[in-house]
Amino acid sequence: MDEHKLGYKGNDVLQELEMLTMNAKAAQELILRKILEKNQATEYLNKFMSGSIDISAFKNQVPVVTYDVVQPYIARIAGGEESSILCGEQIVELLRSSGTSRGEPRLMPSISEDLYRRTYLYNLIMPIMNRYIRGLGEGKAMYLLFVKAETLTNAGIPVRSVLTSYYRSPHFLHRKHDLYNNYTSPDEVILCPDNKQSMYCQLLCGLVERQHVLRLGAVFASAFLRAISFLEQHWCDLVNDIRIGQLSSNITNSACQLATHSFLALPNPELADEIEAICSSGSWKGILGRLWPNVKYIEAVLTGTMAQYIPMLEFYSDGRTPLVCTMYASSESYFGVNLRPLCSPRDVSYTILPNMAYFEFIPLEDSLKLTEDDEVVENDKLVSLVDVKVGCYYELVVTTFSGLYRYRVGDILKVTGFYNCTPQFKFICWRNVILSIDTDKTNEEDLHNSVTRARKILENRNYLLLEYTSCTDNSTVPGHYVLFWEIKSTYEGTTPCAPIDAQLLESCCIAVEQSLDYVYRRCRTHDKSVGPLEIRLVEAGAFDALMDLLVNQGSSINQYKTPRCIESGPALKMLNSRVTASFFSTRDPEWTV
Repeated sequence: MDEHKLGYKGNDVLQELEMLTMNAKAAQELILRKILEKNQATEYLNKFMSGSIDISAFKNQVPVVTYDVVQPYIARIAGGEESSILCGEQIVELLRSSGTSRGEPRLMPSISEDLYRRTYLYNLIMPIMNRYIRGLGEGKAMYLLFVKAETLTNAGIPVRSVLTSYYRSPHFLHRKHDLYNNYTSPDEVILCPDNKQSMYCQLLCGLVERQHVLRLGAVFASAFLRAISFLEQHWCDLVNDIRIGQLSSNITNSACQLATHSFLALPNPELADEIEAICSSGSWKGILGRLWPNVKYIEAVLTGTMAQYIPMLEFYSDGRTPLVCTMYASSESYFGVNLRPLCSPRDVSYTILPNMAYFEFIPLEDSLKLTEDDEVVENDKLVSLVDVKVGCYYELVVTTFSGLYRYRVGDILKVTGFYNCTPQFKFICWRNVILSIDTDKTNEEDLHNSVTRARKILENRNYLLLEYTSCTDNSTVPGHYVLFWEIKSTYEGTTPCAPIDAQLLESCCIAVEQSLDYVYRRCRTHDKSVGPLEIRLVEAGAFDALMDLLVNQGSSINQYKTPRCIESGPALKMLNSRVTASFFSTRDPEWTV
């Protein structure tokens, strides 16, 4: 494949995919050879290979690394040093990853060619979907797409999310007219930096076009559910705009005003009455099919932690509309596509595209015995893309054109089969992550450190935190973190049943949130994609009962440790049954761009 082309359409791109997956081993060797040729003179590779482009030397001498090893090079480039210390091509932007290190976002180097690779993968999606659903070119897609705040480094390099990078690029903005990618949302609305105004206008456009919408979706399931929640709160205003043919005065962004003008060219009381009747009819079960009666599927990322949103989407769609996951990607690299998009979201496997990057894998004994960030991984442990085994678990390692070499992405995958000669993987989890609602990823250490800071507030008021665990609660939109705390008063004059001061626990909620990392605080404060943290106090003895329950289920009492996160099942039900009081954070944590 000519990697400088934007990709083919229809049967051509599918034929290319067939050839690529049949020749995965050769494609991977070619990719690695090209990466070494372009980057052999970099300071980083020279440390290990002395300018060699020999593949065996790369595999023997270049170490497997985590972000802590790469970060100093990226920081130097951000500060003004030449990209050549890490990459043979000019680094044109740094992509803000949702993964975190020491409380700050990871910044991934990106070169201009990366946009061609991303666009190639995007151009595969509709040809694949057309295999299964006909007539997709006869209507529109209501995809809720958003940009995030971006900044510049001291050297003037843009720092942005990978999706913001794509939506602002000529590849998206100057795309040729395509019947299969005809969106209800104007580009100007998608690019509005105010997510609330953007959301309002995108929903407005989608409602006006309701009879033409064949596809609904967002990148992440959490974002799509936020949109439904937003619609619940604002449908009266939207209906009024449609009824009188005039945009709400709350929309002050001039680009949004101009872009939505044609949608409200004339008053439309008939359409307004239809939408009002649907939204005011009581239960919102199946609301999506009633508002958009011709929709054929809903698209969003529903794997990994996003799987927690499947029941809510099934409620809003009444289980009648397929939920589709199409692609697997990250800030480090785009990885693969789902070739069976109509399968259950719980069964999604992604076929890795051998032309995206060079892929290697760290074998794991099982999905629970994960490698740690600081664990040294010997080079001879790594397995190539075509040599993985069905049924086995692996941690993903990637080498890219833009300066990541044998980099541990942190994704844990299970091999489910092969398509031609290319493996297919089910995403299992992120390494060490125990809590996640949106793009936030909180590991056990970060949670422990945050709780430790908050417990000092309790101690200053003569309370002890005896034990704690956590979960995510997605019954609210947006979802939020929940901490279960068992506490005890150390003040002699306090009776066991004395009510605890609400302000004390609310201040603990605030302290925990303020101590969590940059990405969590951004999601809470700026993106509003995570709700206020909740502390649920449990009665005395609740954690003893938890231990009894888990030991009876097979845990060893000799090695028992309180799990710091409980996902579901009898343990979570038991803890909730023993909650005596609940408290929420009363303000957003501090966050700056």
